[in-house]
Amino acid sequence: MVDYHASLNQTPAAEQSYMEQENDWDRVILLDPTWEKQQVKTFIAWCNSHLRKAGTQIETIAEDFRDGLKLMLLLEVISGERLPKPERGKMRVHKINNVNKALDFIASKGVKLVGVGAEEIVDGNSKMTLGMIWTIILRFAIQDISVEETSAKEGLLLWCQRKTAPYKNVNVQNFHISWKDGLAFNALIHRHRPDLIDYESLRKDDPVTNLNNAFEVAEKHLDIPKMLDAEVIAETMRPDEKAIMTYVSSFYHAFSGAQKAETAANRICKVLAVNQENEQMMEDYEKLASNLLEWIQSTIPWLESRSQEKTVNDMQTKQEDFRYYRTVHKPPKVQEKCQLEISFNTLQTKLRLSNRPAFMPSEGRMVSDINGAWHTLEGAEKGYEEWILSEIRRLERLEHLAEKFHQKAAIHEGWTDGKEAMLTQKDYETSTLSEVKALLRKHEAFESDLAAHQDRVEQIAAIAQELNELDYYDSASVNARCQKICEQWDVLGSLTQSRKQNLERTEKQLELIDELYLEFAKRAAPFNNWMEGAMEDLQDMFIVHNIDEIQGLITAHNYFKSTLDEANKEREAIQSIQAEVQKTAQSNGIKLSGSNPYTTITPENIDDKWSKANELVPLRDKALQEELNKQKCNDSLRAEFATQANTVGAYIQAKMEEIGRISIEMNGTLEDQLTNLKDYEQSIIDYTPEITKLEARDQHIQEALIFDNQYTSYTMEHLRVGWEQLLTTIARTINEVENQILTRDAKGISQEQLYEYRASFNHFDKDHSGALMAEEFKACLISLGHDVESEKQGEAEFARIMGIVDPNCSGAVTFQAFIDFMSRETTDRDTADQVIASFKILAADKNFITADELRRELPPDQAEYCIARMAEYKGPDAVPGALDYMSFSTALYGESDL
Repeated sequence: MVDYHASLNQTPAAEQSYMEQENDWDRVILLDPTWEKQQVKTFIAWCNSHLRKAGTQIETIAEDFRDGLKLMLLLEVISGERLPKPERGKMRVHKINNVNKALDFIASKGVKLVGVGAEEIVDGNSKMTLGMIWTIILRFAIQDISVEETSAKEGLLLWCQRKTAPYKNVNVQNFHISWKDGLAFNALIHRHRPDLIDYESLRKDDPVTNLNNAFEVAEKHLDIPKMLDAEVIAETMRPDEKAIMTYVSSFYHAFSGAQKAETAANRICKVLAVNQENEQMMEDYEKLASNLLEWIQSTIPWLESRSQEKTVNDMQTKQEDFRYYRTVHKPPKVQEKCQLEISFNTLQTKLRLSNRPAFMPSEGRMVSDINGAWHTLEGAEKGYEEWILSEIRRLERLEHLAEKFHQKAAIHEGWTDGKEAMLTQKDYETSTLSEVKALLRKHEAFESDLAAHQDRVEQIAAIAQELNELDYYDSASVNARCQKICEQWDVLGSLTQSRKQNLERTEKQLELIDELYLEFAKRAAPFNNWMEGAMEDLQDMFIVHNIDEIQGLITAHNYFKSTLDEANKEREAIQSIQAEVQKTAQSNGIKLSGSNPYTTITPENIDDKWSKANELVPLRDKALQEELNKQKCNDSLRAEFATQANTVGAYIQAKMEEIGRISIEMNGTLEDQLTNLKDYEQSIIDYTPEITKLEARDQHIQEALIFDNQYTSYTMEHLRVGWEQLLTTIARTINEVENQILTRDAKGISQEQLYEYRASFNHFDKDHSGALMAEEFKACLISLGHDVESEKQGEAEFARIMGIVDPNCSGAVTFQAFIDFMSRETTDRDTADQVIASFKILAADKNFITADELRRELPPDQAEYCIARMAEYKGPDAVPGALDYMSFSTALYGESDL
């Protein structure tokens, strides 16, 4: 017997490995007689399932392949290749040549035939022919089956096990007795075509019915010919393994297309789910950014408004509104801003991990835009608060000046009342000389009094001018009153001059003067003015802001009290003049005509005013002491606020420094670090009552109108900003660790790798800033084995890497960007080509896909998502409703303008 395939011993091991992995696939010449009948029936059916495509079939294995013609035709059908032209002669040599051509073709496919020669086939050796057919089945029907890198037989068995696992009474462990009851065949069909099999109606104790049901359904609906006999399978102790494998492989090939479609659909679903989630996060970011910007833009005009109020109470109402805004309206917006930054960072991390382009918010909604608007808002807040305090001070000053103006004006108007009538009377025309002289002296005393009142008029005018300069709301009435006083003062001056001239003309005719009356009048008038001025000062309002100022007023008041003794002596001296007048008149028997002709001031007036002045002194003492107590209380408020503010300020500073230290250390796993950071965040939040207490003390200080504090450099505004920065910093640090966890889990980075990355990063981060400068990052890459040192190639490679880790060209590389780069070097990701290949499977190798195909293969929501976004396909092979899945797939990864 001639062995035509001895020369094939040098066939590569990879091409024949499937033959060497399975000992029980050894094609032995001698077959088990009890299984031969099953093999013959199965192999004939298998061959005819292919030969019928060429319009022929066989009846007997041993006879119909003897001339080699149908054998060559079978090989051409199952391989799709053309064999050499067969010889049509009837002689034995022609038949042997044809069979050798078939065997040579089998050998060319990497199959090592042992003991099978053309002569045995031509002679009709049934066992040799069955062995050859089994070899063909193995090569062309079973060899290419592979599940999870298993061998052909193991792959086919694993496929059967997975497909039948959910079905009761089915346990596929082999290709013989596991199939006897027929349930496994029915389970395979039902798994892929549940509409063809009523599996629940099958009974394990009726194997023949089960087998016939599966064979008939497969032949009728799946185009799988009936290769086995139900009664033989059911009655045989151990059905033929080769026959079962041949028949089951037909099911595998029949259903493999559905398996590919399912895999492709799963891949597309996964990609679309990621894209939908990212789009939702983008929409949420845009909405939150728009709302926050709208709130900021609507709040800034309110903070920039400077509508003036008329009273301190009105401005304090504005101050209370501003405090309510600070404590109620703004804190939720601070949280929204922090959440916006966290959402943006998380979204960018997810996009990087899913190989998507970075998210670029719409114009004006970048995180930097939000921060810029927020900075403008805080500047407006500061300006508004400063303006409120300035306005309160201005209105306090205005109210004080206005009351002082009206008080002095009332005193002046009271003094001038009747003076015009007095100056215009002509009593000197009918008076005696002594009376005229008295009138002249009286007029001189009046001029002295008038000059003394000049200061008050100037004070009234100065106060009115200051009220105008400070934009007092009732300046019109103040100006009118001041103008009236000034005009009246000018009239009084003119009348005084005119009366003096008239008295001096008649002075030569009048010689009798009462020197005592004159002296009394001259001394009484300034003393009276002094007392009026003293009473005015004792009743004068005062406003102070600290202990030093009130101490100054108390010192001045004490000095005033020290002058009362001298003033009392002057009063007694003045009163002694009047006593001397009375004594002289009595001693000389002179009858006094009435009051002193030189002045309207009487001794009773002086005594009354002196008594009133002395009564006002203790009242002034009391008022000054009360104000001193108030300022001491204010100083206590300053000290209490300063003590707590210094403690809170030190706490915020310490926590900010500790967060900076934590962010660069490597203590425990990322989950441990995240847990510790959240506990640390909670401890900071638990400190909030201290901030609230400090806000309450600050409110008390503002209500007490305290504007400075020498005991501390901290203000509530500084501490409030520091507290907000502390909360934002810890939240941002937690978000960075969460993003590192996302990166680690998505990229499969081990904890040891993360430690190594962090250790390398920290080693070159000399200033502990949390970022590497370009030269530091280059040194770090060299330490990790990257070739970036050579002059041209190294610089180009380093420039490429910097373009990845620092796309904004900031000159610094963050730890997150460093991890992303290191993980990108070692991980695989979904690509646009993989998604296009998956769509191509669903589209049955077409360059386009239809809406019906998408709805059939994908879940409803994701199918509609694709239909809404896919462009119309316009290729030469387009049909109505064709959709372009290629441009859609590249757009998912930022590779087109779709």
